[in-house]
Amino acid sequence: MGGDYAPKANVLGAIAAHELLSPNEHLVLIGDTQQIKPILAEKGFNADHFEYVHTEEVIGMGEHPTRAIAQKPNSSISLGFSMLKKGEIDAFIGAGNSGAMMVGAVFSVKTVPGIIRPSLCTLVPKLDGGTGLMLDVGANADCKPDVLVQFGIVGSLYAENVMHINNPKVGLINIGEEDEKGNMLSLATFPLMKECKQFNFIGNIEGRDLFNEKADVIVCDGFTGNIMLKLAESFYVMTIQKGLKDEFFDRFNYENHGGSPVLGVNAPVIIGHGISTPKAVKNMVLQAREMITTGLVEKIQAAFK
Repeated sequence: MGGDYAPKANVLGAIAAHELLSPNEHLVLIGDTQQIKPILAEKGFNADHFEYVHTEEVIGMGEHPTRAIAQKPNSSISLGFSMLKKGEIDAFIGAGNSGAMMVGAVFSVKTVPGIIRPSLCTLVPKLDGGTGLMLDVGANADCKPDVLVQFGIVGSLYAENVMHINNPKVGLINIGEEDEKGNMLSLATFPLMKECKQFNFIGNIEGRDLFNEKADVIVCDGFTGNIMLKLAESFYVMTIQKGLKDEFFDRFNYENHGGSPVLGVNAPVIIGHGISTPKAVKNMVLQAREMITTGLVEKIQAAFK
């Protein structure tokens, strides 16, 4: 029931994803079945292909995340995380209140032991046709050096296992390439990342390196990452407004990537854009499947033992 176009966009996205799933993979729709079933009927889709958990309670986009999770235990978000915690589902995705999704993940399936703060990541198109990963993009506005090092570890594991990049190159966003450049955070983080043996650190990178092949995993605090993400998204919007057609900028369309995985919690969780379309929802489902089948969470847990 989450998102600006719910439940229709979510239901249509589930239908599109179903066509790409194997017979042993199933989708569970959590929400108001009185609204869901008519959409399926309108599309001539067999409702028996999905499982349902009925609820009419919804956490609004503007509600306080922690209070909403506590006060609305029967909301679609709260029920989803309850099922995830009990192992009744293998992954949970939602395009609703992103704060509530983040709080729900941390309080239900919990943070992986050893991880200080879970992070949000996003895919970044590269000029050479490849794809990179940037984290954090908004979950942690303020970070400490050891947190950024952990972002490098989980980001590298995601890039290697889900994106299938061999020995991914990890770069630290900074205002210059030189070792001694940066603010207090980046100056303190650099030597820690250089000493870390759990990923392939290639040093500082600048904002202009975001779309080239210099780094596969771009590490930054959530304040910086969110600004860079929103700026990148604006490129795509501007090309549409200007009537320009460019294959590279088309790849900035958030729909192609689905949502932002929460890395560092004990189960696959993906938070979608509030304006998620059916295409975006479909790709979130496929993202979640990839996280499950590659055993990403288990590999992150092993890395922090």
